[in-house]
Amino acid sequence: MTRRILFRATGTARPGQLAALGEALSLAGTRLLDINQSVTFDRVSLDALVALDDDAQDLASALDHVINQAVERSGLSVEAIDVSDDAYARWSEDAGQPRLIMTLLAPRLPARLLADTGRLTAQYGLTIELIHRLSGREALDGDSPHGGACVEVWLRGDVDVEALRQDALALGNSLGVDIALQEDSIWRRHRRLVCFDMDSTLIKTEVIDELARRHGVGDEVAAITERAMRGELDFQQSFRERMSRLKGLDESVLADIADNLPLMEGVEELMCQLKRLGYRTAILSGGFTYFARYLQQRLGFDEIHANELVIENGKVTGEVQEPILDADRKAVLLRDIAAREGLHMEQTIAVGDGANDLKMLAAAGLGIAFRAKPLVRQQARQSISTLGLDAVLYLIGYRQQDLAPQD
Repeated sequence: MTRRILFRATGTARPGQLAALGEALSLAGTRLLDINQSVTFDRVSLDALVALDDDAQDLASALDHVINQAVERSGLSVEAIDVSDDAYARWSEDAGQPRLIMTLLAPRLPARLLADTGRLTAQYGLTIELIHRLSGREALDGDSPHGGACVEVWLRGDVDVEALRQDALALGNSLGVDIALQEDSIWRRHRRLVCFDMDSTLIKTEVIDELARRHGVGDEVAAITERAMRGELDFQQSFRERMSRLKGLDESVLADIADNLPLMEGVEELMCQLKRLGYRTAILSGGFTYFARYLQQRLGFDEIHANELVIENGKVTGEVQEPILDADRKAVLLRDIAAREGLHMEQTIAVGDGANDLKMLAAAGLGIAFRAKPLVRQQARQSISTLGLDAVLYLIGYRQQDLAPQD
């Protein structure tokens, strides 16, 4: 008869302890079924699930021998826990259920978050398999760690993901924490293409509003934007009306705005790492190629797609060059680029902040609403509001220690 035993070893971590425990288990003739080890502040916790035939010798004597050998060789405290057939069957069944990745992000993570997320996951019947930190350690002087704080939680269970996401979004809003959920799959660490909106995503401003302000028609353009937000105009209608108000704007104003575009926090770090890691990057913007080219030259985007300003004799004509890059066009371009690069859509990432980005975010394997309006955050599958743009790296699954410092 085969018995399954969980050996749990704890104590002060030092080299050679795994070998010591393994030697003891080997001498007892056990078969390894599963193993897990973690170290926190030099304290090690090592669990080994093994199978042991108890008809060869007295089980109690065998267990005592393993424990004595393990303690002597490793210097750890060791206990043996008998695992029943029913418990083993439940564990095996749970291992076959879908896995979810919950990512917790904020400048600092409140301790209350542990209780609240624990209650939320328990409410949905989810098992927490692993919790680990992706961000760097907080400095001794209390300064925020680089890129804020981020913890990744692995959850196991078959649930209504959308319902859980909505509850997690509400919880995060109440705590000032971003809680992102994504289903684990083979593609999660194999994304290859990242497409960005530009205005209020890569840069901190809406360029068309700044152009209108410089041209003295800021209030008129703002009123058109408000009508579009109320649903009285679609994007193409509002875009044409706003463009018409820019007729006669001097090209020198464009150059001045381009030279002073305020970059979003974290964008330089993000682009440095994405290029280092071999991702293809693109701007898909309802703004203007004039400014997208500037960002391409400064940050190294592989390609840009945006609307073309019509300029004649050094003046903006107020006309629109077709086709207008709207929400539908963004989603089409995302798919086209992925197809051209030979990528599955699951390998794509899209980042944006507005309603005009929702179709692109929905089409991507990982769609991220960045510092978005509440409606966009609610509809997007993931969102980031508390950290800079480089927090996208955490949602891909990178740890801060994986990333090379910028030159």
